[in-house]
Amino acid sequence: MRIRTILLVVAMLLLAGFVALNVDEFSRVSMLSLGFTTVEMSLGLVMLLLLVVATVVFLASTLYLQSTNLLETRRYARELNTQRELADKAEASRFTELRSYLEVQALAAQHRETAAATVLAERFSQQQQALLARLEQSDNAMAAYMGQLEDRLERRGGIRHLEKDSETMPLV
Repeated sequence: MRIRTILLVVAMLLLAGFVALNVDEFSRVSMLSLGFTTVEMSLGLVMLLLLVVATVVFLASTLYLQSTNLLETRRYARELNTQRELADKAEASRFTELRSYLEVQALAAQHRETAAATVLAERFSQQQQALLARLEQSDNAMAAYMGQLEDRLERRGGIRHLEKDSETMPLV
């Protein structure tokens, strides 16, 4: 933007210098036709005046466009900041929601683990009771078999013989 301004000032200075060098030609009066009438005027001054008017119009329109653009950019920047703040707040609330959700899920998982541990302990206790009952049945059955075996041996009369053998036999 600075280069354009410098070029515009240099062009204006060159034009002013050109007009100053040729002021006699610019101020020479001639007959000009306006279409419906004829007027005696200096053609160079009319053209110079039209050039100045066009330059002022273009500079004014450029200034208007730049100021409008600047105001619009500021408005967009404000809107962008507002939207950014809203997004930050929404993100913060989502993080808060996520945190509370994760806390609820962790608490639920902890309750499930506690319930599973309780059920596991109960089943382990039931299995232990069942195993003890089965061992007791097995001991009782073994004692019953041993009792039957002793009865049979007594009936046959060989119990004394076995007792003597068991004294001489090493126990395994």
